[in-house]
Amino acid sequence: MAIPDRIGPDHGPKRSFGDKARRLVRAFTTKEGLIGNYDYAFLFKPNLPFMKRERRAAPFFGLHDRMPVFLALLLGFQHALAMLAGIITPPIILANAAHLTLEMQQYLVSTSLIVCGILSTIQISRFHVYGTNYYIGTGLISVVGTSFATIPIATGALAQMYQTGFCPTDAQGNKLPCPDGYGAILGTQCICALLEVLMSFTPPRILKRIFPPLVTGPTVMLIGIHLIETGFKNWAGGSNDCAGRPETGLFQLCPNINAPHALPWGSAEFIGLGFSVFITIIICERFGAPIMKSTAVVIGLLVGCIIAAACGYFDRTSIDSSPAASFIWVHTFKLSVYGPIVLPLLAVYMVLAMEAMGDITATCDVSRLDVDGELFDSRIQGGILADGLNGIIAGLCTITPMSVFAQNNGVIALTRCANRKAGYAACFWLLIMGIFAKFAAALVAIPSAVLGGMTTFLFSAVTVSGIRIISTIEFTRRNRFILTAAFTLGIGATMVPEWFSYVFTYKGDNHSLAGFYNAIVLVMETGFAIVAFVSLVLNLVLPVEIEDEETPELEAEEREEVDGERTEWGGGKGIEGEGGVKGQ
Repeated sequence: MAIPDRIGPDHGPKRSFGDKARRLVRAFTTKEGLIGNYDYAFLFKPNLPFMKRERRAAPFFGLHDRMPVFLALLLGFQHALAMLAGIITPPIILANAAHLTLEMQQYLVSTSLIVCGILSTIQISRFHVYGTNYYIGTGLISVVGTSFATIPIATGALAQMYQTGFCPTDAQGNKLPCPDGYGAILGTQCICALLEVLMSFTPPRILKRIFPPLVTGPTVMLIGIHLIETGFKNWAGGSNDCAGRPETGLFQLCPNINAPHALPWGSAEFIGLGFSVFITIIICERFGAPIMKSTAVVIGLLVGCIIAAACGYFDRTSIDSSPAASFIWVHTFKLSVYGPIVLPLLAVYMVLAMEAMGDITATCDVSRLDVDGELFDSRIQGGILADGLNGIIAGLCTITPMSVFAQNNGVIALTRCANRKAGYAACFWLLIMGIFAKFAAALVAIPSAVLGGMTTFLFSAVTVSGIRIISTIEFTRRNRFILTAAFTLGIGATMVPEWFSYVFTYKGDNHSLAGFYNAIVLVMETGFAIVAFVSLVLNLVLPVEIEDEETPELEAEEREEVDGERTEWGGGKGIEGEGGVKGQ
């Protein structure tokens, strides 16, 4: 094979316009360009006990390798399906928290899909900032989706807005649609995203020193734990006012008394619907083909929807009344800054920057690229900068912050395809799903119990990601102390969020002072924000002890072996303070 004269550090061989045109024509006019010789049966062959599995690896498609058009579209569709559940969940939850109209909910889901498709192309393409050594984007299959980290902050802020009168209620105290509250969240996120933009110009080694796994791990874990509560409430019927099981009113039944198959919150039918999704996900993981494993959550959602439709839970009037197509800015929201969520959102963007570093490292690893060196550092820098800019752009496009999605690394590893063409194909499918509004309307019409079965699984995956990050640190006495101190307040505030609601009793007319108190209350009632702050400060303040650096900690099995040797030979000093001296 001829070696190209010029190799670009990010975009592969440098080719003339004529070469690119000829390659494009061959891709769409020849069998090799359209289909190639890929073993497509590999993607669809299930792992059933009675079927013989061929143990041979599928070909690996590198970042700049030639790739058949059909395969790129197929694997891109697989990436899009793997992202789908994570993309639609935040706008549905936040639209419910703001009590937005059904039309606005459908719009937000459509727009979330469209914006994710557009902003993913920024990460995948990778642009050089003219006249500098900086980049925007990673140049990898670094797709982005609507971040879960914003949900606890936004839902808490909206609840506070209803309490303070920022959001309207009727004479009976029922919450009315609050588009201005949602707009305040969007405006505040655009300002706070500047922090992540500034962080992108800091060398990665310094970021890792300030925000090590000891800080980011507990934060991500608490975000997942907080979200599981919302998912579980939906699993049992809904997370709106029907969860309180009122004896009268619109929400006496879930999702409300006007629904086609309304039931009290926590009914066995709702629990069963959620379990149908959960069990399907497990079955796909055990017996599914490779394409089923990476899209197991979506398949579980589909099975749950089929059962719900057969049992009469679906109301198709919203689907019939939705427009045929949608796009950005069909609905707009008044942007403003809501002071109480500034500090929590700053913590969110710190977490997003650290998550981006971990996800980009994992993407480089599964893409068989270097995970150190100048090029790798530039990918980290470009990814964080694109993440911050995407937060601003997403807010201006009426969607909450975007972040790099980690689950697509599993798709890359499973399909052995790290080619950016598959990433661009995923963006194409997301745009198609978002533009055709009937698709978004069908997603919004999904019963809460089905959605809860899916989202609880996703939120648990966030928790597990935090645990995995924590597992990378050494459990020295200092690190255990920091984790203990951080979890003392963080887990407590997550389990009992109203614990700080009655500390400030100010009822005056000073709105600035009241807003300052509200900000403190919101931070103290947001578990992951407390964990991030406490662990960050303690990690910078507490010195590393000498024994933590030089004396390795014995694992439980090693300790038992040492104790056993002392007992066998006798005369040892043993371990004091545990029922006397052993070995004597």
